[in-house]
Amino acid sequence: MQIIPVTDNITATEFIQTSVVILKNDPNWVRPLDKDINEVFDKTKNKAFRFGEITRWILKDDSGNLIGRIAAFINKKYKSKGDDVPVGGIGFFECINNQDAADLLFDNAKHWLIQKGMEAMDGPINFGERDRWWGLITKGFTPPLYCMNYNPPYYVTLFENYGFKLFYNQVCFALEAQKQIAQKTRDRHKVLDADPDISCETIKKNNLEKYANDFVEVYNKAWAGHGGLKQMNKDQVMLMFKKMKPVMDEIITYFAYYKGTAIGMFINLPDINQYFKHMNGKFGLLQKLEFLWRQKFRPARKFVGLVFGIVPEWQGKGIDSYIIGECQKLVQVPPYLYQEYEIQWIGDFNPKMINVAENFGDTYRSRNLVTYRYLFDRTKEFKRHPILT
Repeated sequence: MQIIPVTDNITATEFIQTSVVILKNDPNWVRPLDKDINEVFDKTKNKAFRFGEITRWILKDDSGNLIGRIAAFINKKYKSKGDDVPVGGIGFFECINNQDAADLLFDNAKHWLIQKGMEAMDGPINFGERDRWWGLITKGFTPPLYCMNYNPPYYVTLFENYGFKLFYNQVCFALEAQKQIAQKTRDRHKVLDADPDISCETIKKNNLEKYANDFVEVYNKAWAGHGGLKQMNKDQVMLMFKKMKPVMDEIITYFAYYKGTAIGMFINLPDINQYFKHMNGKFGLLQKLEFLWRQKFRPARKFVGLVFGIVPEWQGKGIDSYIIGECQKLVQVPPYLYQEYEIQWIGDFNPKMINVAENFGDTYRSRNLVTYRYLFDRTKEFKRHPILT
């Protein structure tokens, strides 16, 4: 076997092609857009380069066939609550079902991280935001959501045989979109719906600046400071909203208010992987035209929860139920476009948000991903991610 660093356009193309070679016959795999993978490694597109660096390798067998790949990276901003050692990351791992091949990839990444002063590695994670390319699927090997990792079941064995241990679970919840929500949720919604000081709005594409301010209001109170998450500003959110705008459906994104001040938000998008699965990783002019055609004539039947947040002073007071009830009013009307709903992953270290997801109604755990950790000092005590309080 030969491990080769990615240093030019040829090896960068082979890095992309490795996943195709290994996963092309898996009926559940949805090939990511090549551009979405390449942008992670592009210094002009990925702001994580301000705080770290990344390198990647491909693995070939003795006949020159692609049999694996991996990336390793450091990021000064990456830190989980309770960390007492510097931690690097690995990601974009693909490998044939061969432990020796996997070990070679892991060893290579580990040695690079040691040279950079790291004492542990988490993986598979992203060199960037946690809403993309984060975690290894351990249950629920179904078609992935947009920019979600996908792997065959044997990857779990490859990681765990090497010595990676479960740092935290990433739980996804789903439900049938046209089913009645739980009675407790309906009861709480009814009470708050009668309060004139509490209101709810769907996002309006022609007024995104207002909702960017509302997003910042909720996000910075609800999440900033947890798990290394930093405060966001309006410009950052506007950039995010502008990227989302072409696929945004106003009836599935909500903001809740108390006397006009944002206190909660529920951000959802159609499952655009239902479109991208037909495009073989490309998104040129022809694919963009096909995307628009599918949006109009073959719309996604599933929508995806990206963000559900309540400001701390309103948590536990039923605002989640209120927003869910408001969403039901619009989603459960003819022509009943959406049939499925899935919530992006919630860390098992966040029991409050797990509880919110379970209160939607007849939800079930649709898939589980894992963020693993490997301590380079094998005698050091391993600790799981602490519970948020």
